[in-house]
Amino acid sequence: MREFFLFIAIVSLVCGVKFIYDARPIVKKYFSFGDKNEATLGLKILGFLLMIIGGTLMYFMY
Repeated sequence: MREFFLFIAIVSLVCGVKFIYDARPIVKKYFSFGDKNEATLGLKILGFLLMIIGGTLMYFMY
């Protein structure tokens, strides 16, 4: 069970970092609506929240 939560935490951290640093190319590739700046900001906020969740999970597991 502990390894499962560690795996979830690591995946969450990696996805969060990917969303933060590559937000604009992801938005250009997958979304086609007008305001790309708002979508980029939303993706960066989602990445930040994923990093917080993953980091907190790792902190309390080990």
